[in-house]
Amino acid sequence: MSLKSVATSFYTLLAVVIALAWAFPVYWMLNSSLLPNSTLQSLTPTFLPFGGSLDNFTSVFKHNDGSFFTALGISLTVTLSTVAIVLFIAFLGALAISRFRFKGRKSFILALLLIQMLPAEGMFIAQYKMMSSVGMLNNVIGLTVLYTAAVVPFTIWMLRGFVAGVPAELEEAAMVDGLSRTQAFLRITFPLLAPGLVASGVYAFLQAWNEFTVALVLMDGENQTLPLWLRGFVQSSATRETDWGMVMAASTLVAVPVIIFFLLVQSKMSSGLVGGAVKG
Repeated sequence: MSLKSVATSFYTLLAVVIALAWAFPVYWMLNSSLLPNSTLQSLTPTFLPFGGSLDNFTSVFKHNDGSFFTALGISLTVTLSTVAIVLFIAFLGALAISRFRFKGRKSFILALLLIQMLPAEGMFIAQYKMMSSVGMLNNVIGLTVLYTAAVVPFTIWMLRGFVAGVPAELEEAAMVDGLSRTQAFLRITFPLLAPGLVASGVYAFLQAWNEFTVALVLMDGENQTLPLWLRGFVQSSATRETDWGMVMAASTLVAVPVIIFFLLVQSKMSSGLVGGAVKG
């Protein structure tokens, strides 16, 4: 066996080991969600859910009179609204800084990067007082506004690379052939930018879906996003131990919408990430 074949086999085995190490927590979460709490508290780990059931999922759905569906609705509303607004604003912003030369353009681009350096925790008090002054505490619209403001700067920077990678000459050639500027943009440029929009949408979706601290500061009572709702399963009281079976079942349910979203956009996302790596 040649040295090259040995090296290839070694790297293949290493990649498999890394992939298994990465996937194991996901498998352990799903496996534990099917096992009763008594089995999970045993000193002997159970790697296969033999004798398991869906009782933990049933308990999650019944927890606090179906609070899961309320939290799911709030999370979906906030996340999808954030993605739609962010992509609209970021797309226009990326077009402006990539296609036009205006005074303060470089300063604007630099400001986008500097904003990302600000620690989110340092703005909690200001955000809370701002939302309180306009009556948007414990409000889905207020939370969406804060998420949008947090995600837009980096999304503009991300989309800028995709827009810059599409030559303006393509639109000019289409206009020579008789299309208007709007028609040229919609028929020629926009389809080429679709993978970039998908990749940016995935980033915005994950940021809004998984965000915890801003929602913790702003939301209260029954108006909880799924990360806040999930926290309730982990917290223990003096009279009740944490039901890890329900925690794992709840965690699985929180992950399901993300998995579905990835399955829907994975083909476009792959080409978008590759495109963004070589353009700009």
